[in-house]
Amino acid sequence: MVELMNAADGRVRARYWIETAYPLDYAAEVMAGEQSSGTFIKVAGETPELKLAHGARVESIRELDAVAMPSLPGAGRPKGADLWRSAEVSLSWPIENMGPSLSNLVATVAGNLFELKPFSGLKLLDITLPEVFLGKYLGPQFGVAGTRRLTGVPTRPLVGTIIKPSVGLSPAATAEMVDALAAGGIDFIKDDELQADGPHCPFANRSAAVLDVLRRHRDRTGRMVMYACNITGDMDEMFERQESLAAAEGTCAMVSLNSVGLPAVAALRKRSTLAIHGHRNGWGMYGRSPAIGMSYIAYQKLYRLAGVDHLHVNGLSNKFCEDDASVIASARECLTPMFSVPGRGCEIMPVFSSGQSVKQAAGTWAALGSTDLIFACGGGIMGHPGGIGAGVRAIHQAWEAALAGIPLDVAARENRELREAMETFGS
Repeated sequence: MVELMNAADGRVRARYWIETAYPLDYAAEVMAGEQSSGTFIKVAGETPELKLAHGARVESIRELDAVAMPSLPGAGRPKGADLWRSAEVSLSWPIENMGPSLSNLVATVAGNLFELKPFSGLKLLDITLPEVFLGKYLGPQFGVAGTRRLTGVPTRPLVGTIIKPSVGLSPAATAEMVDALAAGGIDFIKDDELQADGPHCPFANRSAAVLDVLRRHRDRTGRMVMYACNITGDMDEMFERQESLAAAEGTCAMVSLNSVGLPAVAALRKRSTLAIHGHRNGWGMYGRSPAIGMSYIAYQKLYRLAGVDHLHVNGLSNKFCEDDASVIASARECLTPMFSVPGRGCEIMPVFSSGQSVKQAAGTWAALGSTDLIFACGGGIMGHPGGIGAGVRAIHQAWEAALAGIPLDVAARENRELREAMETFGS
């Protein structure tokens, strides 16, 4: 959509999929009025001048198809209507309506729209923001280049893992696992989203034990493994945890985005000297239904501007319901500039996870065409029959083969760890 590629006129733009039994132009005007200066009846103060200055505009309507049954319950329909038509609709708003505020932006582009009775389906597909937002929000501090610099991995994908079991390990057991991972050559380690500050594994004890191990490996190798320690909690807790990680020479903090929200991430970014690893757990509430919610294309832009450096995008042949095309589209978006200001495009590192192992390396490289990613394998490393170190080496071997254009089964003949991983996880 051409109008979504250009916000130089200072307007916020959003593109939606809609389904309605009402005429499409009427439905689009209902959307525009509800989310700007209109209501269901003309009221005092709603002057032509006010509507011209502050009313949302319908920029385009592109009709798609029609169905005989509504996708969502509760929608109204005009008398005699027996079809529900779908369309892509683009709206725009003057920035003066909400100012450069992510919270109020979301209220505008993804607020009461989802509950409007004329619609039996409505999903936000994309947003484009004027550059005035860059005057308030910092965007990613490290992004792709900074993450590579912090980890000492200049070109290839970062090989990462997730601490498993998710819960139940003590700080000492967690540190022991991290020790084996670092010795095996891992680049990146993250806490599971379920592990933040439980009484069996308190944040303070866990982070201290893990970072002590990683500093010792750094002194030996000259390279600090990045540990995305889960700091999710109340605001004062997250600020304290962020500061303690920095004091212990940590390089990354992980936060559950849907648990804390955009203002919290923006506040963490303002105080941060660490990379911010954004976990999207709970994303299915927004993205799984084709008939309601928000696409990842729109969602990830909000958190990139707020200041995350990495974002999860799922993975190929994943354990969840998302298809491969959607995963790759999400990863490409993370690497695509949001703004044309040099150095302020807000590009970030996509994180592939969710059931990844040696068998997805070649497909990920072929589909994405970039090595700017974190390839995180939990069971795909921890479940290797040769142990953690062998699991790490197998992932490295799979990516080396993919980048060299060598089929996995051919590379496995010369690499025992890769061969054993293929026998375990399937080729």
